[in-house]
Amino acid sequence: MTEFEVRNPATAAVIDTVHDHTAEEAAAQVDAAQAAFEQWRTVAPRKRAEILMAAHRGMLDDAERLRDIIVAENGKSQADAAAEVAYAAEFFRWYAEEAVRAPGEYGVAPAGGVRNVVTRRPVGVAVLITPWNFPAAMATRKIAPALAAGCTVLLKPASETPLTALAIAEILQQAGVPEGTVQVAASSSASKVVSAWLADDRVRKLSFTGSTGVGRRLLAQCAERVVNTSMELGGNAPFIVTADADVEAAVEGAMVAKFRNSGQACTAANRFYVHADVAEEFVAAFGRRIEQLQLGDPAAGAAIGPVIHARAAAEIRELIDGAVAQGARIAHQAALPEGEGLDHEAFVAPTLLADVPADADILGQEIFGPVAPVVVYTDEEDMLRRANDAEVGLSSYVYAGNLQHAMQIGEKLEAGMVGVNRGIVSDPSAPFGGVKQAGIGREGGSFGIEEFTEVQYLSVDWSAV
Repeated sequence: MTEFEVRNPATAAVIDTVHDHTAEEAAAQVDAAQAAFEQWRTVAPRKRAEILMAAHRGMLDDAERLRDIIVAENGKSQADAAAEVAYAAEFFRWYAEEAVRAPGEYGVAPAGGVRNVVTRRPVGVAVLITPWNFPAAMATRKIAPALAAGCTVLLKPASETPLTALAIAEILQQAGVPEGTVQVAASSSASKVVSAWLADDRVRKLSFTGSTGVGRRLLAQCAERVVNTSMELGGNAPFIVTADADVEAAVEGAMVAKFRNSGQACTAANRFYVHADVAEEFVAAFGRRIEQLQLGDPAAGAAIGPVIHARAAAEIRELIDGAVAQGARIAHQAALPEGEGLDHEAFVAPTLLADVPADADILGQEIFGPVAPVVVYTDEEDMLRRANDAEVGLSSYVYAGNLQHAMQIGEKLEAGMVGVNRGIVSDPSAPFGGVKQAGIGREGGSFGIEEFTEVQYLSVDWSAV
């Protein structure tokens, strides 16, 4: 049996080994998923809801262990990991409640003599592909609505963080999910496993969270069989601070929007557009907060851990160097950790870049790290044009003193989600997703379960006897 190693990003130490699924094993999983689907789809919505509620309780009861797993394999702080576990568990509760509210329609056809009945049915076996940055939440955000709808799932977690997914699968089993209904394939070769799944006619759904580039390739693969797809892809979120904004509140929001999970979030603030009237104050206050950040091993309580690995850290440092070469300056920076036992190459100092040219290369790509480039603006229309000048439109943030003005800006932004005077947008009860090349479909809210259903219309003869 072949295995692969899972390493702690903070120390580079091996924390566990995991079975490395082959393409042949993945193909066999479809057999089990299809067999389970024939049974699971007939389970009463109330029963599915009760199982999901049991999974919610199971995650909360096991929250400390799950937190420690995430800290170990992902490298995020204990506070961030604990918040993720609570957030992830909430999807099981939310979709337990949605499972019993399947929408439908009944009506009389305009011509008479016919009754139209419209229902939703589960799409079938669903392939779920999740990233490493939120190994619990990205899994439950897909698993919960799929199970609520009556689908069975094949989960491919990131090879960097498979332990969290395996722990959640255990909790689901303990909650009463039937065998074969939720299967995990941890693998060092994602393409082989996913290709084996998508080549099977019985796989009817793909839900993917990851980079836009990989999403494009998966869409092309799905096009061969016209597989139902949901895509949550990359982000390049602008964070806008207007002249009348509460600067202190904006800084507080910026700290969350930028440095949660060391900036490794698709919703992370990527570009800061700050009005000239408050730019100096914002940069100074934001910079002071950044310089106070303590980096180190999150298992020892550090507020900021490493990025996922040394390769990612090197790429982020290259972005900083490139911005400086184009005229930006490092205005504020936190201190890197010292001492033995750490993989120092995986740590990036949280950095505030000031005097960033409006056309700097760093503004055109997803940083995915703890770097905040600040662009000063005076012309709002020009700023909005630049804010919208991105191939992706996932999230945006607006801080303004006048709420109506903030809402007006928000409506002009080409983004699926806008945080208005707050630095976080994710909520299980709300639709999560983007526009343009940021993705297709929505997760969360009542929209999330729809992604795992198909509409069926029954035309019933109602002619007079």
